[in-house]
Amino acid sequence: MDVRLTRTGNRVVGLAMMMVVSAVIGTVVVAAAKSPSKPSPPPPPPSAAAPAKTPLPTKYVVLTFDDGPDVVYTPKILQILKQYDAKATFFEVGKNVTRHPALTKQIHAAGHSVQNHTWDHADLRHLGAAALRKEIASTDKAIRAQTGSTPTCLRPPYGGVDADVRQQAKALGKGLVVWSVDSRDWTKPGSAVIVKQVLTHVRNGSVILMHDGGGNRSQTVAALPTILKSLKAQGYGFRTVTC
Repeated sequence: MDVRLTRTGNRVVGLAMMMVVSAVIGTVVVAAAKSPSKPSPPPPPPSAAAPAKTPLPTKYVVLTFDDGPDVVYTPKILQILKQYDAKATFFEVGKNVTRHPALTKQIHAAGHSVQNHTWDHADLRHLGAAALRKEIASTDKAIRAQTGSTPTCLRPPYGGVDADVRQQAKALGKGLVVWSVDSRDWTKPGSAVIVKQVLTHVRNGSVILMHDGGGNRSQTVAALPTILKSLKAQGYGFRTVTC
């Protein structure tokens, strides 16, 4: 998996104020010689230093959500992520982006990463080259219209990768991103099972698969707060993924 992970947690903005001290006596004398009745001009305002960047967390996970956006479940997941100050990567299906464009814009505006999950969740291993390119290009176009950016990552549906898929993805400039921890929320096993599945298998650097679309995701919504709370208690930070 050829990916570059970027930190997306709190932005810590530190302002280091620098006072400019002039040679007061000289300034006053010169000003008085020219115009005794006028006060000397005020000193320039303090300037703010460039915001400091907080280092990426060294212990981290990558939260990913597939198959959205969904008008019911995506907003609930976004609210939970905001509550726990966590950022995630959303692998979106192109036709869902066109159905709910405002949601894709909202995800992007909240600082999450929006990436490509094909147009209609097709298994890329079963497509010819032209059909595969269309699946990806159509989704790129839909996402770009809402975010202003073209996705650099592709998550193949079902994790379906073979030599042809790798070659085509590379030709299109896409990095393939799968996962290392499957929450199995798509089987709808109950929120407690989803929590256990994630927390039992999570490790530093884990890429966690969950879903915000593609069906009833109420169990995912119910499990997410416990997952986030537990991960933060264990010292994990959250990164998003770009390729």
